[in-house]
Amino acid sequence: MKDRHKISFVIAMGLSLVMLAGCADGQSANVAVTEKNTQAEDTGKDTRDSGNEAENSNIAKTETVETIEPQKAGEVINSDAIEAMGVANLFYSSEISPDIQNRIMGSSYRENEDIALSELRYLRVLYYGFDGETHIGEMIVNEKIAQDVLEIMQELYENQYPIEKMVLIDEYDADDETSMEDNNTSAFNYRKINGSTKLSKHSMGLAIDINPRFNPCVKTINGALSVEPINGEAYTDRTQEFPYKITKEDLCYQLFIEHGFTWGGSWNSLKDYQHFEKDI
Repeated sequence: MKDRHKISFVIAMGLSLVMLAGCADGQSANVAVTEKNTQAEDTGKDTRDSGNEAENSNIAKTETVETIEPQKAGEVINSDAIEAMGVANLFYSSEISPDIQNRIMGSSYRENEDIALSELRYLRVLYYGFDGETHIGEMIVNEKIAQDVLEIMQELYENQYPIEKMVLIDEYDADDETSMEDNNTSAFNYRKINGSTKLSKHSMGLAIDINPRFNPCVKTINGALSVEPINGEAYTDRTQEFPYKITKEDLCYQLFIEHGFTWGGSWNSLKDYQHFEKDI
């Protein structure tokens, strides 16, 4: 009898230990599940937060565009507005809108089989003017170089690189000489190379002229010196020191070269010191 009582007692104790172990495991499992659910909730929250941040960023960019769009290219924008909107948000590209199309049709753009409007992009940027003020600039380029140009223009601005004017060449009735004489920095213009039947790289939106009056195009035609623009003749001697001159030591040159452009000032047949173009 005593042996049977001992055996029963041992069995009862064993069952109690098993039950206690099971409860402990169950509690641990419940804690693990709870922690996993909490982590999942946190992950979901992080994802939602990231989505909200992206959405807010897009909203901010849209509001920025709507805020500065009414301002005309060439106008001064004050430092408070720049700080409020953020410099990076003031450098952007867009497809050719109906308003821009109305400005360029029959002027810098004509119906052709070489370049479609859908292949071009309208850029809005900031530039540091000769007057020391920040101005709004605009140009049209090929979509394939739009990002390159935005990055170059932003770095030029942040380094206070002086540019006198930057409006669409249509403000000069798409007349290249008139635009250059006014020292206007521009890009797209569907036209032939002057004195040639070949289309210019400007026709494809793949070339940009920077401060052209101080960086003229110089060539010899039938033994006579040709300078474009004509009022840039005083700046043909590149051994002389004068402001706004593009050289290989110049930041403008360095940035365009870094982005894969070639410089007309390095050509042999002629020297086009204002001109940067990119082969695509």
